[in-house]
Amino acid sequence: MKLRIFFILCALTCPVVPAMAHAFLEHASPGAGATPATAPKEIHLEFSEALEPSFSGMDVTDAAGRSMEAAHPVVNGTSMRVSLRPLAAGAYHVAWHAVSKDTHRTEGAYGFTVK
Repeated sequence: MKLRIFFILCALTCPVVPAMAHAFLEHASPGAGATPATAPKEIHLEFSEALEPSFSGMDVTDAAGRSMEAAHPVVNGTSMRVSLRPLAAGAYHVAWHAVSKDTHRTEGAYGFTVK
């Protein structure tokens, strides 16, 4: 009986800690495996949580590993965008890393091909 009362008191007096979430990629344009007929002018990623701009970013490279970004990525809320140099036909690789406002880091990569 005393043990039951102890656990009830603990449950009533312990602080509630909010669940921590991660910023997962929900949408990418162009998407993974896409084959757009015209070269995109930017990559746009949407995440499930707000991002910390100072610690989030992406790299876009061609098949030879050359950087194809025309500027630094811009992070605004749940969105990350980067302007691209003119892309020729070929394969491209997008690698991203995101830190959510609660400081959890996620990362990923995918490819797309311009016709």
